[in-house]
Amino acid sequence: MAKDVMCEVNSCKYWANGNQCRAASIQVTHHRGKQASNSEETDCKTFEPKV
Repeated sequence: MAKDVMCEVNSCKYWANGNQCRAASIQVTHHRGKQASNSEETDCKTFEPKV
C-alpha cells in the first residue's frame, strides 16, 4: 500500500501542506460500469469540503 497519498484538491478537509492527503483511508469509484480506462473516469469519494 502507498505510504504517501498525494492530493492537489486544497478545498478538501483532508488536504495538508505539500499536497499530502491525511485521510485514514481513500475510496475511489468509477463513473459507470466496473472498469475505468483512465483517471478521468474515476472519482475520489473520500473528498469532504473544508468548513
